[in-house]
Amino acid sequence: MGYPIDYFHSRIKTEIESWPGGILADYARIVELLMEFGPSLRMPHSRAMGDGLFELRPRGGEETGRAFYCFVTGHRVVILHAFNQKTQDTPEQELRIARKRMKEVQNG
Repeated sequence: MGYPIDYFHSRIKTEIESWPGGILADYARIVELLMEFGPSLRMPHSRAMGDGLFELRPRGGEETGRAFYCFVTGHRVVILHAFNQKTQDTPEQELRIARKRMKEVQNG
C-alpha cells in the first residue's frame, strides 16, 4: 500500500512546478520515495520539523526548494506549503504557514 499525495491548494502545486528544472526533477524523485516509504523517509530527503510536520528537501545545483507536508488518516500525505529556499535556515514565516495549514487539515 502506497502513500497517495494531495496538495492543500492547487497554488502549492503551481509554485512547485515553477521551480528550476533541477529542483523540480529532484522533487519528483523524492515524492516517489515518499509515496513508497511514507513516514520511513528520512534525511537527506525528508526532515521532521516537530508535531507531525515534515519537510521535503529537493536540491538542484546551488538552489534548494522546501515543501512541508503531514500525514493524515488513511496513509494520505498532504503537501501543505512550498517555497524556493534562499537561506540556510528555514524562515519562521514559512513554518507558520505550514503549521496553520496542518491544523486545518487535521481538524477537518
